Amino acid sequence: MTPEIGGRRPPNPVRWLRFLDVAILFAAVIGNVTAAVGQSGNATATAVNVGVILDLNRRTDVAQVGLSCVEMAVSEFYAAHPNYTTRIVIATRDSGGDVVQAAASALDLINNVQVQAILGPETSMQANFLIPLGEKAQIPVISFSASSPTLASIRSPYFFRATQKDSTQVNAIAAIVKAFSWRQVVPIYVDNAYGEGIIPSLVDSLEAVDARVPYRSAISASATDDQIGQELYKLMTMQTRVFVVHMAPNLGARLFAKAKEVEMMSPGYVWIVTDGITGFLNSIDSSVLESMQGVLGVKPHVPRTKEVLEFRSRWKRKFQRDHPEILDPDLNSYGLWAYDATVALATAVEKAGQATNFTFLNNNSSSNVGNGTNSTDLDRIRASSSGPNLALELSRTRFAGLSGEFAIEPDGQLKGSAYEVVNVNGNGGRVVGFWTRGGGLARELTNESTAGRRPLRESLMRTVIWPGDAAAVPKGFQMPTSGKKLRIGVPVKDGFSEFVSVSTDPGTNKTSVTGYCIDIFEAVVQTLPYALPFEYVPFADANGDSAGTYNDLVYQVFLGNFDAVVGDTTIIANRSNYVDFTLPYTESGVSMVVPVRPDGSKNAWLFLKPLTWDLWMTTFLFFLFIGFVVWVLEHRISKDFRGPPSHQAGTSLWFSFSTMVFAHRENVVSNLARTVVIIWCFVVLIITQSYTASFTSLLTVQRLQPTVTDINELLRKGEFVGYQDGSFVVGLLKRIGFRDDRLVPYNNSDHCDTLFGQGRIAAAFDEIPYIKLFLARHCSKYMMTDPSYKTDGFGFVFPKGSVLVPDISRAVLNVTEGDKMTKIEEAWFGKNSRCPESSTSVSPGGQLGLNSFWSLFLIAGVAAVSALIIFAATFVYQHRQILLQQQEGEDNSQPKPSFWRRIMNLLRTFDKKDLKCHTFRDDNRVGNNEVNLVSLNVMSPSAYSVQTEFPVDSSTVAATPPLIDSSMELQDNETMARGVEISIDLHQNFNGGGEIDNANVNDEITRH
Repeated sequence: MTPEIGGRRPPNPVRWLRFLDVAILFAAVIGNVTAAVGQSGNATATAVNVGVILDLNRRTDVAQVGLSCVEMAVSEFYAAHPNYTTRIVIATRDSGGDVVQAAASALDLINNVQVQAILGPETSMQANFLIPLGEKAQIPVISFSASSPTLASIRSPYFFRATQKDSTQVNAIAAIVKAFSWRQVVPIYVDNAYGEGIIPSLVDSLEAVDARVPYRSAISASATDDQIGQELYKLMTMQTRVFVVHMAPNLGARLFAKAKEVEMMSPGYVWIVTDGITGFLNSIDSSVLESMQGVLGVKPHVPRTKEVLEFRSRWKRKFQRDHPEILDPDLNSYGLWAYDATVALATAVEKAGQATNFTFLNNNSSSNVGNGTNSTDLDRIRASSSGPNLALELSRTRFAGLSGEFAIEPDGQLKGSAYEVVNVNGNGGRVVGFWTRGGGLARELTNESTAGRRPLRESLMRTVIWPGDAAAVPKGFQMPTSGKKLRIGVPVKDGFSEFVSVSTDPGTNKTSVTGYCIDIFEAVVQTLPYALPFEYVPFADANGDSAGTYNDLVYQVFLGNFDAVVGDTTIIANRSNYVDFTLPYTESGVSMVVPVRPDGSKNAWLFLKPLTWDLWMTTFLFFLFIGFVVWVLEHRISKDFRGPPSHQAGTSLWFSFSTMVFAHRENVVSNLARTVVIIWCFVVLIITQSYTASFTSLLTVQRLQPTVTDINELLRKGEFVGYQDGSFVVGLLKRIGFRDDRLVPYNNSDHCDTLFGQGRIAAAFDEIPYIKLFLARHCSKYMMTDPSYKTDGFGFVFPKGSVLVPDISRAVLNVTEGDKMTKIEEAWFGKNSRCPESSTSVSPGGQLGLNSFWSLFLIAGVAAVSALIIFAATFVYQHRQILLQQQEGEDNSQPKPSFWRRIMNLLRTFDKKDLKCHTFRDDNRVGNNEVNLVSLNVMSPSAYSVQTEFPVDSSTVAATPPLIDSSMELQDNETMARGVEISIDLHQNFNGGGEIDNANVNDEITRH
């Protein structure tokens, strides 16, 4: 049974307490051994002494609950394993809440009791002293309550942590912060090793979720209520409203009581507590819980198994029997860890006892040390012979304990577990979610991979009641009305005062800040859902001049001298490494301004300039191609496209080029040709209209030309260029390749104009807003030309991670998308800021190119080629007998003609008229104004063909009358020739075509 240590101490506390401890030790040893022997009947079991060091004098929840669980573990373990050959015997020592006394107790246990292991101590500060002692004595030190992450840095092979270290819960806290999009968190912790140990891990975890720690509040463990109140008042003057509390329950109770008193438990505040407080919510007084309503907390998850519930009942009966003054005890996680640590130690002792003896090695220095007050001297410490094996067995121990899976990792830390997210509501804590290392936050403790797929905010599904019984999620910050105003830095400059102007009244010495950027910022602030007190602070030296460049001004925010910067500050990459920018409120880019000169290109060849050479050549070639396609399609069926070769070529070219002015008169008969011509006329229409517009612009609009259009020309000639003094543009020009001695700064637009007028610079580089303002004043003298370099425009500057940036950015969008932006621009720059005489921006190479019309040429080309293919296929199919001809000659005795000859015959056929076409049918009819075959006394075409080339039966020839009656007098040889031609054509038409010898026809005409 655990001895009571609650009375007064004797006058000599060290001597009397140690004497009392020795007496209690002997009584405990005898009692435990007797009980073990009685239960198991194994009288030969080896007793192994194990020390327990806890804060028994202060009667903490960890000490009382932990010690009772250790005793129950010993009793129940050996009752379940009666045949084990080893028995651990508990030797208890009180640390008194003091690290020195804890170390003294450990020395006493090691030297006098010769313990083989130590369970404890209770706090991380005490463990920091005990770990080196255990390593020197080679005995394991197993703590089930020391959770500081700094203990892991000692890296002792004899230190084992049977509880979760604090650095594991910070990930759960960071997940909560990320789930609700809070950007700043202030930790409030006890100012000792326990409190400070969690801070590095907490800060790292918060930064990983894009949350900052602008301030750290350390409260002494012995702080008075007034001192706690002063610290809380300091926190009230800050913007952050999210606090993480890490301290012991007794100090935390005083903190929350004071927070409720100063109205920091009202809506808008967020309080998150670590397991140092969350684990004891059930044992905290109800008055303290009343002041903690709405608090969120995290604590390790303990499965509610049947074994845990049964053990809770047994423990409660034993604890009330040992401590009848406590009416409603609560079993916390530390008690379960104490039970599992004891079981693990007993298991390891049994395994190690099979290979070693639990003895201590001799120490030569021990003979030189006397008794009495020197009993705790470090020189007397002896090394345990079984310590290395016992430590090894402890690291190998694995079992399902009451607190979950018990397994010591290679670094001596207990394997991590899940965490519960608890919301203080009513008389205790209500679980609203869970956190696991692989799955993040989730409403239920399910498979980690499944939980990890859900969005964080949706994972925390159960409703959280926030401080002040608020249901709405706090935004995490608030502008304190009683706090200091934001110090807004503004640039001081000589020129371009339309953007920012700082002036001082000589009479009142009052500074006034005006300008376009100032009005935009004030309009943005007015749209915020909360008040934002601020004051403008000019960035000037003692003389009122500018204190540096814009980079220097931005860097002041990084140094903390300014809370923000408002002005014509450009968003660029290197500045974003130190500060955060809001969304831009102006257009972006850096461009070049050059003087203009009269357009000297208006000469006799100006008409060629609207189109590029590739477009000219493509258009010319397409004119030729379309003329050829139309000739092919119309040659056999249209009289306009027949005649001598020169006439046909001229007609085709005339037709094609006349479409440019739509003056073509030739009849187009074929539907395929009509389709091609319609598409080509559309293309020609587009090109001519574009040419007309471009040429008109050259003659009327563009009357001025830039003196320089290529930055490479400036570099090649080594010209001087200007830039606005203090601007980042100078760095851009140096990166482009300009030397320092070729860069000339100017202060304002008039200064820039003077530099141009004096010929000191050939071009000026500046941001587009400045250029537009400059051109509005000097419209007829300069123009903006390419190249343009991309920037992100003007933005407002805030410190890294500022909670104001998202709200200010949203407000910027509201202002720039509304009418307010237009009114501000008109107020500072006027309604007409563009040049009325000419374009303010010219790009080199403004001609119309092929890239603008290639799709039209593609359509026309595809249509023309398709028409050719269709015509060729139809023509070849209709005259396929020519290609398939097997023999030739009058008696078919000639061999098969060659392929080339057949091709030539096919081309000769193509050169003939297509009498099947409706355009030639009227020429073959008998009627007015036509040559009648009868009047010419011409026989049938077949008869004539017999006498020319195609052989027929001799009897047929003999029966055929003469071709022309000799008594007929032809009035005109030309008419006769036409009759012969018609006869030949009719023969071809009636008999399917054939080869007609032109020489025979001519001989026949001559003979007649």
